[in-house]
Amino acid sequence: MSPRARRVAGLVALGLAGLGLAAWLDGRAPGGAPGIVTTVTIAPDGTGPGVPARTGAGDAPAAAPVAPDPASPDPVARGAYLALAGNCAGCHTARGGAPYAGGRPIATPFGTIHASNLTPDAATGIGAWTADDFARAMHEGRSKDGRALYPAFPYTDYTRLTRSDTDALFAYLRQLPPVSAPYRPHALRFPWSLPWLLDGWRLVYFRPARFEPDPSKDAAWNRGAYLVGALGHCGACHTARDALGGPSGPALGGGALETLGWHAPSLLDDAAGGVGGWSVEETVAWLATGIGPRAVATGPMARVVSDSLQHLVPDDLRAMAAYLKALPGAGTPAPKASRAREPAGAATLGLGERLYRERCEDCHGASGEGGPPHWPALAGNRTLAQASPVNTIRAVLHGGFAPATSDNPRPYGMPPFGPELDDREAAALVSWLRATWGRGASPVDAREVNALRPIPVE
Repeated sequence: MSPRARRVAGLVALGLAGLGLAAWLDGRAPGGAPGIVTTVTIAPDGTGPGVPARTGAGDAPAAAPVAPDPASPDPVARGAYLALAGNCAGCHTARGGAPYAGGRPIATPFGTIHASNLTPDAATGIGAWTADDFARAMHEGRSKDGRALYPAFPYTDYTRLTRSDTDALFAYLRQLPPVSAPYRPHALRFPWSLPWLLDGWRLVYFRPARFEPDPSKDAAWNRGAYLVGALGHCGACHTARDALGGPSGPALGGGALETLGWHAPSLLDDAAGGVGGWSVEETVAWLATGIGPRAVATGPMARVVSDSLQHLVPDDLRAMAAYLKALPGAGTPAPKASRAREPAGAATLGLGERLYRERCEDCHGASGEGGPPHWPALAGNRTLAQASPVNTIRAVLHGGFAPATSDNPRPYGMPPFGPELDDREAAALVSWLRATWGRGASPVDAREVNALRPIPVE
């Protein structure tokens, strides 16, 4: 047998052994009702933490909103703040539904997962759960009945939460008005619908852990590491994933959000999404408002700012800024993914420039200087220089909308040009932008534009 054949046979044997062990582990777990499932992006419309839920007939009256306070001795107030920092309502609230009552469909590359009900309804929520049950879900990724939870719920990050924080979160959720919201079954494609495969995934990708402060760093850095790496679960979007949904690159090194049609840039590369060259003040302001002279948050990140980050206290924002600025590689551009292509032709660039002069110049300026912070500058704009053109294409097709925050309650927005431009025209415009202000970034073609048109806009 050749060396290559032996390697293949070894991998097949290892895979079969792993699946057998996963099946054995699954047989050990008791059956029961499905547990918590959720994901990490898009927040709900028109509802949020602290907003009284709509209760059904016979339900207890809605509780008064709780003032979030990270320093309060009251665990409910601390839990309200932690729920904001973790953006829990962003996935556990269906569009137009009661806060935390679940039911929101979460699109994944493997099918649709429906977020669960976190209100204290005894039959359909977590009313029968104990604090230990909840801590187990957050730390070990297992439901009350012992069943493994789908990793769309970011327990791979939440596993690092302290027990005092999970207890405070549980205390906050327990005082919410109970809402009867029956479980909606997931719609996962075969073979991902086989539950024992989940235990196999956990064997490869998950180990329970706790956050351990770095004694060589100061308190602000450690607090920032906790907020970014555990409670805020930033790596759930900003870390690349492989075909099985496991991390496949450096933590916070950037990755594609396939089902959302966006690209989360690397936070290790200042030419992409890093802030190593920003001041702490600039970074804090951007996290709190999503706008600044260097960048504007749009897409999923705008919802994170609107529904989570803007509610954090200044000390926590400064801690996040300190940690992000000190990330390994911050200040040093990382190697970009290859997109070797021939430069766009003169006809394509000519069409792109004409479209820019007609439709974009009034706001972004003849030389791409813009009018920051409301009209972003395109000259030097790092989105245009990214290896992935996805975010630029999305902005051209569907517009760009900064988050509404208390400091910027009526943000300016960019109108969508998708209804006015065909695929060839949009590709020409993006190619010209990238060639002109993207440091010679590669052009795009009409097929890339067409692939992003049908993806829903949240």
